[in-house]
Amino acid sequence: MADPRKPVRRQESGVDGRVRVVIESVSPAVDDGRFATKRVVGDRVVVEADCFTDGHDAVAARVLWRRDDESVWREAPMAFLGNDRWRGSFVAESLGRYRYTVTAWVDHFLSWLHDLERRVDPEDIKIAALVGAELIDGAAKRAAGADRKALADWAARLRAGGNAEALKALGLDEALGEVAKRHPDRSLALTYPAELPLVVDRDRARYSTWYELFPRSTSTVAGQHGTFRDVEARLPYVAELGFDVLYFPPIHPIGREKRKGKNNSLAPTSEDVGSPWAIGSAEGGHKSLHPQLGTLEDFRRVVARARDFGIEVALDIAYQCAPDHPYVTEHPEWFRKRPDGTVQYAENPPKKYQDIYPFNFESEAWQALWEELASIFEFWIAEGVRIFRVDNPHTKPFPFWEWAIDRLKRAYPETIFLAEAFTRPKVMHRLAKLGYTQSYTYFAWRNTKSELTEYFTELAKGPGREYFRPNVWPNTPDILTEYLQFGGRPAFIARVALAATLAASYGIYGPAFELLEAAPRDPGGEEYLDSEKYQLREWDLDRADSLRGFIARINKARRENPALQSDWSLRFFPVDNEHLICYAKATEDRENVVVSVVNLDPYHTQSGWVELDLAALGVDPASPYQMHELLTGARYLWHGPRNFVSLDITRAPAQIFRLRRKVRTERDFDYFL
Repeated sequence: MADPRKPVRRQESGVDGRVRVVIESVSPAVDDGRFATKRVVGDRVVVEADCFTDGHDAVAARVLWRRDDESVWREAPMAFLGNDRWRGSFVAESLGRYRYTVTAWVDHFLSWLHDLERRVDPEDIKIAALVGAELIDGAAKRAAGADRKALADWAARLRAGGNAEALKALGLDEALGEVAKRHPDRSLALTYPAELPLVVDRDRARYSTWYELFPRSTSTVAGQHGTFRDVEARLPYVAELGFDVLYFPPIHPIGREKRKGKNNSLAPTSEDVGSPWAIGSAEGGHKSLHPQLGTLEDFRRVVARARDFGIEVALDIAYQCAPDHPYVTEHPEWFRKRPDGTVQYAENPPKKYQDIYPFNFESEAWQALWEELASIFEFWIAEGVRIFRVDNPHTKPFPFWEWAIDRLKRAYPETIFLAEAFTRPKVMHRLAKLGYTQSYTYFAWRNTKSELTEYFTELAKGPGREYFRPNVWPNTPDILTEYLQFGGRPAFIARVALAATLAASYGIYGPAFELLEAAPRDPGGEEYLDSEKYQLREWDLDRADSLRGFIARINKARRENPALQSDWSLRFFPVDNEHLICYAKATEDRENVVVSVVNLDPYHTQSGWVELDLAALGVDPASPYQMHELLTGARYLWHGPRNFVSLDITRAPAQIFRLRRKVRTERDFDYFL
């Protein structure tokens, strides 16, 4: 074990000029260790570094790691990769925060072994044996028990002299060499000055399948406000579709002052229910429930029943208030005032949100505001919620999120935070660095092969993958893209197939998605006509044209194929048709390989030749292999890297293949794994 009490030797400090090793370019390191790298429980954390010294002496290196709540460092050896690059690893065994770093030293024993192997002059060998005996004696003093005795005996035999050839063989004894390597001289070791942070989350942070619905629209009685009991009755449907996260928009009391009507009208009627994001009324605020949905006991019940179906309930946290939220009168210091003395409502010119008051994070009372906002999360955590989608986090200060998420994750490391921030790339990445577990993406607006390939290659292979976990959505209550508005059923199939296979985490806003809701409120806009954001909706879940069965099959494929449950293995393959996109994901051992082909043209059947990199997929180019299509059950026998596909928009705009290799059994017949 490395001794954490030992002072770190910093090369640049000049404390000890005998420290000759250099450590550079440690990875992964997010902004040189300013922010944490992210992994999930069970992941192997691979650490690399440049470790070298002057001259020709040998270098040894180890990766060190510990949990934040541990005082003793654990360590593992690092292997030499070439060009002074070293690699080591450790397994993230439990939830929480870790630290890792690298230590290295000039290893004179290894240098001696290297030189001894090259020596041929008998006198040189005899002198070298004496030098080695001294080094091995030092190792013996650092050892104990059987190792100490074996090393002391080895040193004595080298000192005893004799035939040069026999001495060389003795010095190069591999078994004894391994014993000596366990007890190196690290008195002049250098430890990289930065202890790099690591956050380890649960598996759902890496792989999750989200379904968003408005609880108030779950009633089976026309025109009646839904309740948590109605949501409970909807759980079998959500489970049948294969989703494991059920996300509710805000479920709090809705303001009555300046309430919006249907389709965002400024002239509501007495029957209008308002926007759930206009939070707060006389009935309460962010820690209260809309009275028509039910009581806290009803909420607890639906959370518990969802767990019975393997589903977690996620809540929307929106830091904003309706004009009649209790905060507005109890804490006027938390809001901005206009010159006429009225409270400043939210604006994004030319858009106006008269029914929403944003918080003033530059208030003199900012500390009390921070405490209260963090306590909202803590309240719902106490009610059993561990997943939160946060509304527009990019409009709140970065320091607040860093403080709040760190506080919450230290107390509740299993908590997951999804950032709903459709904004500039650097802002989205900063929020992820500050602690957001998952992040919305630009997927909804990436439609062509080149756009999708470039964007998802960046997400899967770029440096941001160390901290930015994408969660992709083809639609949301705010986003109805042009592609969905005009592409019809094939467009919906293509987009959900892309979302479910390109990213390990994805979601849909339903039932609008599976029921092909595509009418915009305004020409050229992305808002839904008759949006649930402003009114109750009734949904016929049993409609014949529903994508219910297709979505269930695609989510079943995700559950049964580990390759689809992570992001980093994604790779794209050429297709000689710009309307077809082909890509694959594979487990590390390549035992599970999934190849997806999607027709991006929602209007026409498209065909082409795909060209797979068989070596990368672990396939013998000389052997046939089976492509098992997971959505229809069809099986095709493919030969070589180049094969033909045709995707008919009326039948199968997307195909998801499990690649099965040909093997021969002891009974001497072939089958496919």
